[in-house]
Amino acid sequence: MDGVPEPHTGWTFLTNHARVLAAIADNHSARIRDIAAHCRLTERAVQKIIADLEQDGYLSHTREGRTNAYRIDPGKVLRHPAEAGLTVASLMSLLVKDEADRATTSVTRPHAATRPPGTERSALR
Repeated sequence: MDGVPEPHTGWTFLTNHARVLAAIADNHSARIRDIAAHCRLTERAVQKIIADLEQDGYLSHTREGRTNAYRIDPGKVLRHPAEAGLTVASLMSLLVKDEADRATTSVTRPHAATRPPGTERSALR
């Protein structure tokens, strides 16, 4: 099937909801198609995840022309009891890379997945 991401087997550290939220934090006007490609999900899965996040108040959107502009509520507390008191902003600060680092990573370190502690920058607005 053309356009359907290659499936991933095995376990991962992050949920698809966290991946989608991080992609949106990185680009507040990203298209669902681009989020899906970045997260290796189908567009339908991303639409469902965005609906979940909006329903529970983690995310909202406004229409700007032909695109959506998303807004993340950085003060919203994560859902699981093990993360009691941990906010979306603190999670995103671990997951979101600034654009300069992303460009450097893709050019000079194609397989680098982490940043040195203390160098992350939140893209929440």
